[in-house]
Amino acid sequence: MTTGPPPSKIKKLDDSLVNTSDATRDLSLEVQNALEKIDKCQNDLDTLNEQASEEILQVEQKYNKLRHPHYMKRNAIIKNIPNFWVTAFANHPQIAGIMCGRDEECLQYLTSLYVEEFDDIKSGYKIQLHFSENPFFINDCVSKEFNVNTTGDLTCSCTEIRWKKGMDLTNQITPAQLGKHERKGLKQTFFQWLSDVSEPSSDDIAEMIKDEVWPNPLQYFLATDIEVDENGLESDESLENDDSVVVVDDDDDEEIEDEDEEELSGDMAELDEDQEGEQKDI
Repeated sequence: MTTGPPPSKIKKLDDSLVNTSDATRDLSLEVQNALEKIDKCQNDLDTLNEQASEEILQVEQKYNKLRHPHYMKRNAIIKNIPNFWVTAFANHPQIAGIMCGRDEECLQYLTSLYVEEFDDIKSGYKIQLHFSENPFFINDCVSKEFNVNTTGDLTCSCTEIRWKKGMDLTNQITPAQLGKHERKGLKQTFFQWLSDVSEPSSDDIAEMIKDEVWPNPLQYFLATDIEVDENGLESDESLENDDSVVVVDDDDDEEIEDEDEEELSGDMAELDEDQEGEQKDI
């Protein structure tokens, strides 16, 4: 079987196909025309995608305004529920991981949370935490704000917290102060996160508050504080480590069943005696 010469390799093309004479000079005229048509299709798609992005942005802006009164109404109702927000945070698996015992004590004074996306949405958002009078700091509102500057970089700023004497929770936390939600390798507590503006582009906690807790805090308030794995099932490890959960083995099951049967037999015997006594009286 005879074979012809191997086909010549096609050089990698640059972004603009029309002006890349070096990349296309070895191609046939038919292939060049086809590639130019594909490039035009891609340009048309890019134009449509940009148009879609603008229209989606306008829809988001419209519905953000429509959501606002509902958020305000919801916040007004939440104020009547003690420890609503601290419970919602403590039941969120990632946020709970940065909450120590002292954080939880302070967050019991958190009466209102509001996440405000800026009008154009793309330029950033602000997380506002409103507190009642408390023994930790003087502020009644602490905000963490994210802004996209003119160069496209994300910047962050936070309200300066005016801590009362000896109550600064951004100081190093001792092991004795760590709460039940502390995880191994805890590097940052809640108020340390709140005050940290060093790496806004990797602030996952802020994104979780904005995209997960704020849209529907009720689901976290009502959730159990038992760890749930990715499949939505309670993991064996979390159950073993939870003092509030009693794990019963098979032998214990048999013992419990025997005790239940004995108790039921005793109750039936007493019932029979009572019935016999009633018959004698008759």
